[in-house]
Amino acid sequence: MSGPMSLEPGGAEQDTLALRLARPRRRPRWALDDTTLAIRLPRQGPDEEAVSALAAELADRVGPAVHPYEVAALLEAEGLSATLVRERYGHPNLFSLASALYERVPRTFPEPPAAADPWRPDTVRCLLRGVLFALPALAYLLTAPLWRVDRHAPVLIVAGVVSWAWGQALGHRAHLRLVTGRREAARTLLTGSVSGAAVATGLAALPAGGGPVTAVAAVQSLYLAAAGVLLVLGRERLLLAALSPLIAGAAVLPWGEPGPLLRAGLPLLALLAVLAATARVLRAGLAAPAAPGGPRPRAASSLPYGLFGLAAAVLVMLEGRRQPYAVIALTLSMGPAEWLLYRYRGWSVAALRVSATPGAFLLRSAAVLGLCLSAYLLLLLPPALLTGSDPAALLLLAAALWTALLLQAFGVAWPPAVLCLLAAGGAGAAARLDLPPGPAALPLACGVAAACLAACAIRLLGRPSPHV
Repeated sequence: MSGPMSLEPGGAEQDTLALRLARPRRRPRWALDDTTLAIRLPRQGPDEEAVSALAAELADRVGPAVHPYEVAALLEAEGLSATLVRERYGHPNLFSLASALYERVPRTFPEPPAAADPWRPDTVRCLLRGVLFALPALAYLLTAPLWRVDRHAPVLIVAGVVSWAWGQALGHRAHLRLVTGRREAARTLLTGSVSGAAVATGLAALPAGGGPVTAVAAVQSLYLAAAGVLLVLGRERLLLAALSPLIAGAAVLPWGEPGPLLRAGLPLLALLAVLAATARVLRAGLAAPAAPGGPRPRAASSLPYGLFGLAAAVLVMLEGRRQPYAVIALTLSMGPAEWLLYRYRGWSVAALRVSATPGAFLLRSAAVLGLCLSAYLLLLLPPALLTGSDPAALLLLAAALWTALLLQAFGVAWPPAVLCLLAAGGAGAAARLDLPPGPAALPLACGVAAACLAACAIRLLGRPSPHV
């Protein structure tokens, strides 16, 4: 051979140099660097079997990755060093191994875990509230032989309607004050309940003409005011315990005559127990530390809730004149009605999570509304048939009240108040003045109100914003 021979690695003489390794000869120390040795050794690629085993082991964590760098961070967190990557898996560095794993494992993007339902109802509490709404009727059952309930019914109805309207407005205002603090809510409930009982008794005294029945109206107003305080503050079990004398007295009636003393004494004892429980709860609330001063909610914000309470009381009274047992069934159904209000909110949030467009959510929201309202009406249908009541009148009234309460739960107060007032005014005028369509006026008015309220609910609650 002639001419100089290049000794740089990678030249044309590489094969010749590789053959001469069989008879190594002494070379200068500077020539024995890592680069020269690496070129002269046979090359080894990645260990595919080891890489596949690692991919299978980490598939559940590599699959959701959107870039090989995420896999590299995972491998580093697993403690794979650069030496281990080269020796065990045959890759020059961590990023090369991460890229190989990213290519081997298919992309999987699992759904995030389902969030807890913030509107999951307390079933026992809801059912208990329905029972507590109906339990005061036992007092009239116990004391019926002691006085003419039918003769003084107008006085008690006036006191009850006023107490119902006042309690709705006071409950809304108390919930607003609860946001500020428990002490502020207790002060609102104390002054509001005393004032409400006084107003209801004073208005009931007008048809009573100042007679002894005014004292009965005052007892009824005091109980409704005190029970409203306990219900607003979530003390349902305490109210049930306070009403235990009333329950015990009613339980004795099927087995014997308790006598005038027990008939009058047990309802009075229950009233005193309710008043004592209310005073204890309010005293504990007033002892709480005062919250920092802030703007008080305007009284006008609670006005539509009071007007709705007035309209609802009139509608229920009109139904009670025709079908008293239907009113008892409606009162007991308030517990399941409240449970379904919670279910509507929870199912609406779930529908929002799976809806991709506003139109899809509108359809799902309307379906949820129809499901909850249908379930409530189906629950009321058997009692209506068993008591011989007119199912149409009771179900239409229940539909109007439930849909109005649903809108109020989302802060929509004026449409339910106005629509229910119009229904109560129309049905009341037809009944008072004997106007056409006569007895059909109440179900017709409730049906129109229920349809308008349902349309309002679909329009206002069929948007995502109220449920966020």
